[in-house]
Amino acid sequence: MEPTGERTVPGIDREQYFFARHRAVYRWIADAWLPHPGARVVDAGSGEGYGAALLAEAGAELVLGLEYDDQAAGHAARTYPAVSTVQANLAELPLRMEAIDLVVCLQVIEHLWDLPGFLRAVREVLRPDGLVIASTPNRETFSPGLGRGEKPLNPFHVEEFDAEQLIDLFRAAGWTSVEVRGLHHAERIIAWEAAHGSLMQAQITAMLADDWPEDLAGFVPTLTDDDFRIDRSTQHAQDLLVIGRCL
Repeated sequence: MEPTGERTVPGIDREQYFFARHRAVYRWIADAWLPHPGARVVDAGSGEGYGAALLAEAGAELVLGLEYDDQAAGHAARTYPAVSTVQANLAELPLRMEAIDLVVCLQVIEHLWDLPGFLRAVREVLRPDGLVIASTPNRETFSPGLGRGEKPLNPFHVEEFDAEQLIDLFRAAGWTSVEVRGLHHAERIIAWEAAHGSLMQAQITAMLADDWPEDLAGFVPTLTDDDFRIDRSTQHAQDLLVIGRCL
């Protein structure tokens, strides 16, 4: 699949930073958050399908990918046979009540026009002991100076969030246990930025100018999941990860 500027795909050198950043979260979920080997998992907004496939490889009994874009859904169905991919609008989940153990929703909630409605719907399709894990760009890092509720510069985003705001939104939708983690750059990226400045800004500048300096063009394709870390600190995080349960 061709990159769109918003949907991340594997196998493209200049997209590797974003691919590795997203895949790091899928791997973290696969390693630490699959409820049990026979879990039923939904990847809501599954895109190209690589993340849903990783969850299937980790041992989930069923992984269902829900994707709005027909091209992406068709590609995922052909490319990742271990995943059941369905074209669907997240405004109306095509799922039975209390049928799912884990709903994963990565880099999606900032695109939704009715996020409270989506969060309520997710709660209804989860089993009583189920959980949801969502990731989204940290507004305070991604769009510094942008206030709560203000329209982001990114034309694909409806709204961007901070950690406290996400906790309030999830609790208002009925989630009784909500915690937020942060995804951060790890040592190699920190060292590169110490020498060259912001890696994100360097990539944005290079993309807009279609001119990649040699140090940037040589570094980005080498990035892997291990160049990102996830911990309980949200300050200066690149992405926020929300874990919601109804206890």
